Amino acid sequence: MLKIGTKAPEFSLPDQNGQLHTLSSYQGRKVILYFYPKDMTSGCTAQACSFRDLYPQFQEKGAVVLGVSKDSVASHKRFEETHGLPFTLLSDPELHVITAYDVLKPTKDGKPSRSVSRSTYLIDEDGIIVKAFGAVKAKENPAQMLEVL
Repeated sequence: MLKIGTKAPEFSLPDQNGQLHTLSSYQGRKVILYFYPKDMTSGCTAQACSFRDLYPQFQEKGAVVLGVSKDSVASHKRFEETHGLPFTLLSDPELHVITAYDVLKPTKDGKPSRSVSRSTYLIDEDGIIVKAFGAVKAKENPAQMLEVL
């Protein structure tokens, strides 16, 4: 995990509609950047649906919710449509952003991992990491993030 107080790494990733998003385009807004392992799995669906259910409250607090996984744009689109997700899902199949944010799970045998650890960052209006949570619980994480806002 990256340290609180550090500048969040810039990124440019496509969303579920193929539109590119950069962190700098959200300057002036709080960003909840959450990393998850895989679309349509039980834990990831529970987490996404909890963010969906609380989304109006995140908006009231002026926060943007961005989910990131290594899944494809097409997979994200299916995930969004299946569960009625109102927020942006970013596709990082090359693991550039996932690596930059240090959210790959360590392996026991020392080999490079391609597994994403469920982790969440709160980034302030100036692009500084103000909260960082690793190994979060899928169902509890969205409420936890709302509380820290």
